[in-house]
Amino acid sequence: MKTVLTSAFTLMAFPALAAGGPFFSLNNTDFVVAIAFVLFLALLTYLKVPGKLAGMLDSRADGIRAELDEARSLREEAQSILADYERKQQEVQTQADKIVATAKEEAKAAATKAKEDLKSSIARRMQAAEDQIASAQASAVKEVRDSAVNVAIQAANDVIAKGMTAKDAGGLIDAAIKDVGEKLH
Repeated sequence: MKTVLTSAFTLMAFPALAAGGPFFSLNNTDFVVAIAFVLFLALLTYLKVPGKLAGMLDSRADGIRAELDEARSLREEAQSILADYERKQQEVQTQADKIVATAKEEAKAAATKAKEDLKSSIARRMQAAEDQIASAQASAVKEVRDSAVNVAIQAANDVIAKGMTAKDAGGLIDAAIKDVGEKLH
């Protein structure tokens, strides 16, 4: 039915009456062209060209529809992957923020501990310095006493040596030997 209507509309649009003389004559070029056109349309219909063209267009439309469906599914997949990466990026950002906050807290704690350690180190060094000063003072006092004793012994030795005779020295030596002998036995 489609082909009949197509042919009828084609013939009505054809300017068949434009040529002069009888229309249904083989001498009329318009009539010959109209017959050739009708035969051409009949041949196309016989060979089922419109059906083949429609089938090709339908298969092309199906291919385009399949490509659109595939593109839509790829787009949805890409959107889900993008959402996943954005979520992961947010998680990583959150973790980075936590790490930075933890690092700041640890740095503050380390600074506080370093201050305390410094204070205790200074206190220990001060105590060690005071101990060294006390030790040096005690050592100086001992040296002064030892020097005083040595000077006193030397002075006593000089006084005794000037005032003592050989006979007195011999008596002192004998008394010292006797004391030693008593103390050892």
